[in-house]
Amino acid sequence: MKSWIRHYGYALNTAFRRLAQMPASSILNIIVIAFVLSIPIVLSSIVTTLEPATKRVSVNPVITVFMKDSISLEDTKAFDQKLKNQYADSIASTEVVSKEEAYSSLRQEPEWADSLKTLDQNPLPHSIIVTLKDSVSSEQAKSIAEDVNREDAVDLLQFDSDWIKKLQSLLNFLRALLGILALGVIIVVVSTVFNTIRMQALVQRDEIAVARLVGATESFVRRPFRMFGAITGFFASLLAIVFAKIALVSLNGALGEFASTYGLAYSLELPSVFYLVISILVVMFVASLSADWSVTRTTKF
Repeated sequence: MKSWIRHYGYALNTAFRRLAQMPASSILNIIVIAFVLSIPIVLSSIVTTLEPATKRVSVNPVITVFMKDSISLEDTKAFDQKLKNQYADSIASTEVVSKEEAYSSLRQEPEWADSLKTLDQNPLPHSIIVTLKDSVSSEQAKSIAEDVNREDAVDLLQFDSDWIKKLQSLLNFLRALLGILALGVIIVVVSTVFNTIRMQALVQRDEIAVARLVGATESFVRRPFRMFGAITGFFASLLAIVFAKIALVSLNGALGEFASTYGLAYSLELPSVFYLVISILVVMFVASLSADWSVTRTTKF
């Protein structure tokens, strides 16, 4: 156990010493990796914040139900009462609009007046305007609309949820983009650490060769380089979190303005601590593997 601690202590000390020997190069590498890492963090924050919004916000609190031509005004009123009783917890108010009222209202519109004069009879059906409560979510509203539309007395139902579908499609796109960015981040981390270790290994090539000749194990030779990669990944991850936080603060203004139009209050926050810790460990592991690969390829004899 003491030998293991001594070996890793030596590797850690050597890794920090090499970082200090090349401060400008080390800092630039860390900044480059951190900037790339911050992009998926920001994107992940956007996705995790907006996804619940698509399920909670009220898509369109008004549903317009158009009855069949064969349905009388009395039957329409009876159906209106049925809706009130069936969805008492979800409906804020309803309004029955007779075909005569709808026809009269349309005739007052200049763009419809001339067209209606050419008709022999009123083509409009009786209708019911259903206003849902603000507490009704988009999924609940959609479910109510589908249930009402299946009624035999209903000819047509107007319920616009296109915008929420577009938002959900956008979130699906962002999830796919997040996966692609994660792959890109891995490539950047591997290439940056690989080239950095390669330059160090080339400088110390003779020293490594002598160490091997006198009996140093491959683990002993590679361990400081692996530690160097892990340290680089660790500091780059911490800096990436700082970059992401700065970006989210600037984006919160735009999101707050958008959310206020729907009477909501949302703000972008960093992913959970668990997610961030796992991400840091993954980056350190990838950077360590890249360093190991680089020193192995560079110091082959």
